[in-house]
Amino acid sequence: MTHEILIYVGLGVIAILFLFSVMARMYKKAGPNEAIIRFGFGGPKVIIGHGALIYPMVQHTRTLSLELMSFDVAPSQDLYTKQGVAVTVEAVAQIKVRSDMESIMTAAEQFLSKSPAERDGLIRLVMEGHLRGIIGQLTVEQIVKEPEMVGERMRATCAEDMSKMGLVVVSFTIKEVRDKNEYITNMGLPDIARIKRDAEIATAEAERDTAIRRAIALREAAVAKAAADQERVLAETMSLGKQAEAQRDLDVQKAQYTEIAQRQQAQADKAYEIQTNVMQQKVIAEQVRVQQIEKEAQVKVQEAEILRNEKELIATVLKKSEIEAQRISNMANAEKARTVAEAEGKAQAIRTQGEAEASIIFQKGEAEAKAMNIKAEAYQEWSQAAVVDKLITNMADVVRAMSEPLSKVDKITIVSTGDGKNVGAHKLTGEMTEIAAQVPALFEALSGMKMSDLMSNVKQMAMRPNGDGGSAPTIDAGKK
Repeated sequence: MTHEILIYVGLGVIAILFLFSVMARMYKKAGPNEAIIRFGFGGPKVIIGHGALIYPMVQHTRTLSLELMSFDVAPSQDLYTKQGVAVTVEAVAQIKVRSDMESIMTAAEQFLSKSPAERDGLIRLVMEGHLRGIIGQLTVEQIVKEPEMVGERMRATCAEDMSKMGLVVVSFTIKEVRDKNEYITNMGLPDIARIKRDAEIATAEAERDTAIRRAIALREAAVAKAAADQERVLAETMSLGKQAEAQRDLDVQKAQYTEIAQRQQAQADKAYEIQTNVMQQKVIAEQVRVQQIEKEAQVKVQEAEILRNEKELIATVLKKSEIEAQRISNMANAEKARTVAEAEGKAQAIRTQGEAEASIIFQKGEAEAKAMNIKAEAYQEWSQAAVVDKLITNMADVVRAMSEPLSKVDKITIVSTGDGKNVGAHKLTGEMTEIAAQVPALFEALSGMKMSDLMSNVKQMAMRPNGDGGSAPTIDAGKK
């Protein structure tokens, strides 16, 4: 029962996993940079930023990229400006699909069936056409000096056409503007000449102003230097005088402080020596007194220790030794007696058990030997009549054993297909009779005699007189 439950649980888990696998294959997820267009059953639907179930065979999906697309807008032909000057303009446009559902469906209608190269080609053609129209409305100066204005006009002009394709121009940047007649190069020459002239004039004026300011600065620096030197000399002289006065006062104060310090040091040294002598005398006297006290105390301690050791030796060591020796002797005697008694008990028990087991084994062997001898003597004394009697007595057991398989049958179905007595139930009883009829043949095989001869010999033994006092004659085993 438990095995079947485990099988059902395993099948259920496999079915759930298979269902999850199918659901995972049917579930499509759109990333943040793409849109999934589902079409088929239920109509078209745009999936952005989430997932949805896609039913196989009735629904299909296509993926539309929402990433930014970069294009190099560089017409192969020259573009003519408002002045009629032929220029070559190279620009870069950044375009992407709008994020609203309507624009995504429009872009899907326009570009899902086209390859990326075909899509880029169509967008580039539209951008180049609008760029040609805008360049024709501007001068070269405007194109060169105001590239942001050109980009704004391109975005505004292309917005409608890009919206029809579901796109939006994110940015438009002019990379380079060239012309074959060097118009752009010459366009800056007047400004360059004017700038050079203004630069040279400004340089000369700056050099002049620099020289004047340098001379004024040098003069002011010389005057300031002379005044500074005078003030420096005066300050140095005053400083030296003040330094001499300060050094003199310092020397006088040092001499006074030295004299006072020496006087105080002498007094302190003398007082220290006196006090040291006094303290040494006190220390020596105290040491002598302490030594005397220590000696007296040591004598008393030694006397007390000697007395205590004597008493302790008498009270503890000797008495405890006697008690411990007596206790150990008693314990040793008790342990010895216990060990001897235990060993003798174990030996007696083992000896008794061995003798009992040996007696039992001997008696059992003797009984078996006697039984075998009696059985052998009985077998030797058996006559042929006894053997025959044994076989005939056990013949019923043989027949019972032969018919025992039929007793194990619960039900017997008999189908009669013929006529006569040996059909149906009569057939079954006939076969049982045949089984019983095989018993004499088995007896003849075991005894080596025919049943008819055996029965005639038995009849003769019954009619023969017993001349030896009751012993019946044996049957000749060699008679056939």
